[in-house]
Amino acid sequence: MEEVDVEPTTTLIPGVGLKQKHLGFEWGPGDILVYETNFRPAGERSGCPSVHVVRKDEDIYSPILRKLFNESHHIFVGLQNITEDVPSKNKKPQFVSISKNYRSVIRACMEELQHVAGVTCCAHLVLFVLRLHSQVSILLATELIWNLCEVLFIDAAPAGCLLLHLLDWVRLHKADVDEKAKEVLQSDSPTNHLAYWDVVISFILQGRVDEARHVLTKQASVQAASRTLYQLMDTLLHKMPVFNPSGTQTLTEFDMKWRHWHEECDRCLQDKSFASNPHLETICKILLGDEDAMLEHKELLGTWYHFLVSRLLFSHPTVKPAELHYYAKSSMDMFLDSRSVPEPLDSILLAAFEFDLHQVIKDCSIALNNWWFVAHLTDLLDHCKLLQSHNLHFGSNLREFLVLEYASGLVSHHSLWQLAVDYFDHCPEFGRVYLELQLERVPLETERKALKVLRICEQRHMTEQVRSICKIMAKRALSNNRLGSALSWSIRAKDAGFATLISERFLQDYCTRGSFSDLDLIDNLGPAMLLSDRLTFLGKYREFHRLYGENKFTEAGKLLLSLMTAKIAPRSFWMTLLTDALPLLEQKEVHIYTHTHTHTLSCVFVCVFQGEDVETAKLELLRLALARNLAMAIVKEGTVEA
Repeated sequence: MEEVDVEPTTTLIPGVGLKQKHLGFEWGPGDILVYETNFRPAGERSGCPSVHVVRKDEDIYSPILRKLFNESHHIFVGLQNITEDVPSKNKKPQFVSISKNYRSVIRACMEELQHVAGVTCCAHLVLFVLRLHSQVSILLATELIWNLCEVLFIDAAPAGCLLLHLLDWVRLHKADVDEKAKEVLQSDSPTNHLAYWDVVISFILQGRVDEARHVLTKQASVQAASRTLYQLMDTLLHKMPVFNPSGTQTLTEFDMKWRHWHEECDRCLQDKSFASNPHLETICKILLGDEDAMLEHKELLGTWYHFLVSRLLFSHPTVKPAELHYYAKSSMDMFLDSRSVPEPLDSILLAAFEFDLHQVIKDCSIALNNWWFVAHLTDLLDHCKLLQSHNLHFGSNLREFLVLEYASGLVSHHSLWQLAVDYFDHCPEFGRVYLELQLERVPLETERKALKVLRICEQRHMTEQVRSICKIMAKRALSNNRLGSALSWSIRAKDAGFATLISERFLQDYCTRGSFSDLDLIDNLGPAMLLSDRLTFLGKYREFHRLYGENKFTEAGKLLLSLMTAKIAPRSFWMTLLTDALPLLEQKEVHIYTHTHTHTLSCVFVCVFQGEDVETAKLELLRLALARNLAMAIVKEGTVEA
């Protein structure tokens, strides 16, 4: 059964708010209109109702975040231009590069937001600063999720390389240790600094062994009695194997070497080599992958996924992608309190570790405050051929649905609406339909904006939209008495009826003022004057004036006569034409009208005399001029014949 196209109904919600007012909702393209209705509880006074506009995507109105939308638009268009001929596997470096470009744009906007929040200190701007911090936290989470998806899905790192990428992921999003290390090392006595051992252990937990060794040398240099212990720890850290994906060592060889090193660390712990130094003993336990030792430093890890990566580093460095979900779930359970409920970010990251792409996108669509992230990430994953199985029941695939939603939000913005066009263009199934409907809603505040919308429609051969825009602009110009602009728009719309109306306004204006406005437009009508008879008359009548002004009296006279006989001149304008003919009839040097022409003019004169209330003096002048011209024509033509 075909669905009937009807207007959306207004939904009433009774008893909302402290005053138990009934509310109504109207859905718009980018927002919701919320208003109080006339239905009120008994006994309540009727006051002035309030109307509120609730925007779904407030971020598009942030000047800084608009840079995110603009920059990502260029990346999106570039991604669409990658040829489909090349297999996806061979395009993997391009996809990884595009993913990093997206992340760099996110990070640039995040840093700018942090800078603005840092320099804004006015008391009356507290809410503004809080909003900036909220946007920063959302962008942090966005980049965290995107980076993980890049590692697991787009780059699809194999065992060995996988852990290296996850370490980079954690280091990038847990960068506070660098600031703390700088503070410690620049202090007067680094080894006595309260954060000294926190810095060492933080470096160890992130797999930054060389930095940890460098900081430990400070302690070894001031404690001569314990120098042997520090040298032993330095040796263990120096020997720690790190997989080199570009080297000749196989994964099996690396695993064997790592196990030997692990056994050496275990011997040191069993021999109680570090028993006299609790800090070094803790480090040795961490190197052995002791989960309890790691969990004692929850504040340094910060998150369960940092704990996961550190746990893999010292227990399962050759972890395979298929094994990640087990370690991720157990790490989250071990790290989080059993009574606490996982945050949305935790659920999203866990779904990524479980390689459930569909769940990642679904949860992000719910948790994040706009469609930007899911639209661009899904588009990239779709190009990587990772979403082919996820089609929606209503016809469009997941990628197109999300891109359409994001683009529809952009259309409501006064400057970002142009970006939406490219997104609609790259939605093959429903993109054109959406674009046609959305362009009709774009407010045409200025002619410049109208021309932009018009150009978009013309390039895509949207005939109905072109005609609609031109009609709107023509009517607006006519209401403002801008006849030239109105005529130009009506010609562009090929609207014969409106062109006729405006042409008549031009003629009325001429009769009132005695001259034409917008001469450049009328002089250059060209073939467009054939759109309607009245427009043709306007163009030809202006041509008559031009010929007359150039003293081409014969051509001007013949053109004027043809305008009277072609039946395209409005009857109310006949007297004006006869008046224009008066100086041509009185010409002494050039005889323009023959007796036949004069007879025709006389017939027009009789019609005007019978149908209009014209000044007697003007009629007498015309009658006298016609009589003189007829007499002169008979004499002259008779003489020539003789």
